[in-house]
Amino acid sequence: MDKYVTGAVIRKLRENKKMTQEELADKLYVSSKAVSKWETGQGFPDISLLEPLSTALDISVIELLSGEDIRNRNLSSNMTKGKFYVCPVCGNVIGAAGEAVISCCGITLPTVEAEQVNSDHFMHIEIAEDEYYVTIDHPMNKEHYISFFAAVSARGIQFVKLYPEENAEARFKINGVLKLYAYCNRHGLFEISPRCK
Repeated sequence: MDKYVTGAVIRKLRENKKMTQEELADKLYVSSKAVSKWETGQGFPDISLLEPLSTALDISVIELLSGEDIRNRNLSSNMTKGKFYVCPVCGNVIGAAGEAVISCCGITLPTVEAEQVNSDHFMHIEIAEDEYYVTIDHPMNKEHYISFFAAVSARGIQFVKLYPEENAEARFKINGVLKLYAYCNRHGLFEISPRCK
């Protein structure tokens, strides 16, 4: 595990809840001295206390371990301001409406930042009836391939997961699509607006 909950995090979250060390200790059935030791860095909570501690502090265990209280501040739920997370271990892809703490295969995933398409990752876009037909001239072998395409509108995400030795192509319903994404397993996430192709 890369991180373990720190005393500074416990103290900050406890104070945000306007809770004393004694009140937190009572909720966890430990002494206030134990809470004081955690907060001053003289000890750590036992792993069996992580779930009750996160419940008492009104935060998820993942957030507690990451040291951040993540709240989705994207109140309008506009998916074009959403985030992508990709697991480097299993290739799992997660799209979220806003900032989140996402964990997969035992690790906390960073947000994948998109770059504008370049000559090596240029998306060719054709309109076929009511769909965008998207392709990339790109290697598709086990070492280097396009892992997924996504089409994002203000209301949702359409995903097409790809695998090595398939063609790097996908079809998406045009309705409301504002951005298209392609994820290369070596070079990351690329985006284009279908109107700017």
